[in-house]
Amino acid sequence: MSSGDITLTAGNAEVTVQPSNGCRLGSLRTDGIELLRQGDRYGCFPMVPWCGRIRNGRFRDGAVVHQMPLNAPPHAIHGTARDGKWRAARVEKSSAVFTYDLTDPWPYQGRVSQVVELAEDALTLTMSIETYESSFPAQAGWHPWFNRNLGGEDVRLDFAAAWQEERGSDHLPTGRRIAPRPGPWDDCFGMPDGVDVTLTWPGQLELNVKSREQWVVVYDEQKEAVCVEPQTGPPDGLNSTPRFVTPLEPLETATTWSWRRL
Repeated sequence: MSSGDITLTAGNAEVTVQPSNGCRLGSLRTDGIELLRQGDRYGCFPMVPWCGRIRNGRFRDGAVVHQMPLNAPPHAIHGTARDGKWRAARVEKSSAVFTYDLTDPWPYQGRVSQVVELAEDALTLTMSIETYESSFPAQAGWHPWFNRNLGGEDVRLDFAAAWQEERGSDHLPTGRRIAPRPGPWDDCFGMPDGVDVTLTWPGQLELNVKSREQWVVVYDEQKEAVCVEPQTGPPDGLNSTPRFVTPLEPLETATTWSWRRL
């Protein structure tokens, strides 16, 4: 944690935001229990202006092909804003607003905002991408690293997906939708009625991740943490299922995590 971190509180809940580290949530605690894996690369960061991998770092906008830096060779991963310094636009006791201006290497002008709202038993994150210039394809989502273990049994994941995006050897969707398979996962699932995933640490805590979006990536191949990532499209979605930000229509998305002690 750095001196520029901002801590919000509501009852026995506390969240710390790190504007200078990609507007990452560095900590989320309830009743003194830390829910997020600690470390500069972990916590929970916004994925914007794309989510997951872009195949070979290239995406097409009309006739123009753009090349992003290959920060997960041979692909580009998780957007550019997680590497940037955000600005705190408004800070109150239990809520705050942060902004980030898209810049190189992203080829378009735009502004991202993230609103963090904490309650005693829930956290709501809202993100929007706006442009006042040319339209462009984009995605947005979140990449939380939830601690696998809180001092008791390991976490259990429960969700009912309509499909799983078939994953190729390059870790990207092939374009085929298949029946959901058992884990371990580094996979994208489709939930057309909205993301709804429950994490249960038996005898300790239950946490529910909800979003109106239809895609969630679940990653549980790491010993220390599991990730449940609601997002506006699948990996490589800038190429397969682009959503466009226009001067008249921003891209907006939100997720709410609610929890209860067991």
